[in-house]
Amino acid sequence: MYFVALAVFGLVTFLGVTNMDFNRFLKSHTNNPNVEERIIALTFDDGPSEYTPKLLDLLARHQQKATFFCIGTQIIKYPEIFQSIAAEGHEVGNHTFSHSNATGFLTTFKMKREIIRNDRLMLKKAGIQTDLYRPPFGITNPNIARAISKTGKKCIGWDIRSFDTSISDEKKILNRILPKIKPGSVILLHDTSDKSCSVLEEILLFLERENYRSVTVSELFNFKK
Repeated sequence: MYFVALAVFGLVTFLGVTNMDFNRFLKSHTNNPNVEERIIALTFDDGPSEYTPKLLDLLARHQQKATFFCIGTQIIKYPEIFQSIAAEGHEVGNHTFSHSNATGFLTTFKMKREIIRNDRLMLKKAGIQTDLYRPPFGITNPNIARAISKTGKKCIGWDIRSFDTSISDEKKILNRILPKIKPGSVILLHDTSDKSCSVLEEILLFLERENYRSVTVSELFNFKK
């Protein structure tokens, strides 16, 4: 019985760490089922990158807005592209400074430092201040929850995950996304490849056909600026 209880506890903890919508350690905003309009939020992680300008062009052509969760080391590589995200009316969120593979094992102090270091960089490079934060890999735990609280961030998740970084077939990616879109959805994409650009173009065409509008995360959840 003891081992069964231990196994159940381990499973619940694992699911809580890897699934933000469980709200196991903190409140995560994964979708907004209360919206009355046909609006959703397109979000992009891990940029800016050399592919971001193409995504920005697509969004501009279709007159849609998005939220970009940027990594500090990428901002250092592409400062002008980072500046263009905000200049074109999109929203920026914090995705930590280094997107460390050890994110789930960092102390509260180190996690807080990752967030603050990126905050300072975004302010320096583009005068941007944001209270939006997306955990690398979608991982949350008590240390991350405390770091988010101490830095005054809102934790932003998703309810539609594209897996566009691991699935090579664009049709399979689209099949993961399009049938699940509903008012209030938050879609997770990445501005890190030509493949994601092709996928975005099909999503934008779908949104037009179905009379959807993509807005920033803050607008979707009605966060007051």
